[in-house]
Amino acid sequence: MIFAYELVIEITIASPVSIQPRVDAMNEIELANALAQDNADDELLSQLRWYQKKYNRLEKVNNLYQRLAGAMDLPTIIETYSIWLAEHVKHDLIGYHNQTLGRMHLFCSSHGPERRSIITVAEKILRRPRAGAEMFQVDEMLRAYQWQFETESSCALLLLLKNDSQVSKDDMRLISESLSILLQPLKRSFDYEEIFSQAREDLLTGLPNRLVFEERIDCFIEQARRYGQPLTLAALDLDHFKEVNDTLGHPMGDKALQEVSRALEAEIRATDLLVRMGGDEFLLILPNTDMDDACHLSERLCQAVAKLNIPAGENQLGVSIGLAAWQPDMDKQTWLERADDILYQAKKNGRARVAVH
Repeated sequence: MIFAYELVIEITIASPVSIQPRVDAMNEIELANALAQDNADDELLSQLRWYQKKYNRLEKVNNLYQRLAGAMDLPTIIETYSIWLAEHVKHDLIGYHNQTLGRMHLFCSSHGPERRSIITVAEKILRRPRAGAEMFQVDEMLRAYQWQFETESSCALLLLLKNDSQVSKDDMRLISESLSILLQPLKRSFDYEEIFSQAREDLLTGLPNRLVFEERIDCFIEQARRYGQPLTLAALDLDHFKEVNDTLGHPMGDKALQEVSRALEAEIRATDLLVRMGGDEFLLILPNTDMDDACHLSERLCQAVAKLNIPAGENQLGVSIGLAAWQPDMDKQTWLERADDILYQAKKNGRARVAVH
């Protein structure tokens, strides 16, 4: 007997639609994980870039600290800071003015008429800073940036002048971080000046004395040589000063010297150096000043002394001035002797006048 069986096998195939929600859920999880990983990577890269920038700024600031370590005087400090900053932030001038101590110095990298124009602008801003303004436009091209420093004992201003483009945010951060380094040697320089001020200041007139002249004359010459700038020396000698002492007495002679010193100081720039060499003799160093400009200034100095109307016997106290331009082939002693010889000519030709080489 043969039995026949009919085997029926039902194969049920699940519809794709029935498993799609699970697949979508898995894709969303994987996508979310991938996005989270990408965000984590981006955040890590962002942090690495931030730390790299921070490290680079610290490295630059540390380099500034090393350069300023041995600087003791204001001109050297400002020049060193400007040269360091120029490697990272393009600028035309750095100026510093301590209003409390009356100390100002400017370092300008421009030349010729542009240099004189920028220095004039800087001096005006430093003497009368714009309150509450960190950055402002001076003219169509020139921008000014200023930082105020105030302590219990002093108030000072740092100025940066820059042509063309604006200082970027990263560069502003670098400057801000560098200021704490700059303030240390500045304070050190003023402490140093205070300690030795009596040795370097003429006690009668308050002007710098011969020691200051000897300290700084070489720096003026070196700067003129390095940047090809004009440099003029003015030798000044009061006319009829002996008669003031003889007729009015030495106390009146001392008072006359004080009045003359104030009158001369009022006419010169902060970057000039006026010293009392002794008696009624003065020397005035005029950096970045050609003979024409030196002549105009000297005429004003003669007029300023004449306006004091100080009687000197039958005459009136005046000042004679001899001007000598420094030349690259001229040594310091020759330059001083040349100015003295020219001053003698001014005396010989009638006094109260300007003579030039």
